[in-house]
Amino acid sequence: MAVEKQELYELMNRNPVFHLATIDGDQPRVRGMFLFRADQDGILFHTGAMKPLYRQVRETPNVELCFFDPKSNLQVRVSGSLEIVEDHALKDEIYDHPTRAFLKGWRENGALADFYQSFIVFRLKQGRATTWSMASNFDAPQPIQLD
Repeated sequence: MAVEKQELYELMNRNPVFHLATIDGDQPRVRGMFLFRADQDGILFHTGAMKPLYRQVRETPNVELCFFDPKSNLQVRVSGSLEIVEDHALKDEIYDHPTRAFLKGWRENGALADFYQSFIVFRLKQGRATTWSMASNFDAPQPIQLD
């Protein structure tokens, strides 16, 4: 099943809950995450500086993201290296977005006291995506280079 880059971005945006795999020392760590946006400028999501995830990415920025679309039964895995984005305008955009109302509570209760320092935005650019479905279960992977 051939899938184009734009279709992958659309699938990710339609299914914003994904799983993220990191390395913690010599142990893998996987957790659910909430995508902000995926497009040709990268895959954007965030965490807090107080979280182990932030330390893990600083130490080893190589990660894998796994998205699943239940309508098409298609899984998309994206591997690559995360960069930390320090753009205050982007942080404000994320904070003000209707899907991120929960951030206001975190800021108000002090979890994000120094917002621009404690709110960490990650970008994965130039990742390598592979798709999987039951229909293609035994096919050789066809990696797709993302922008």
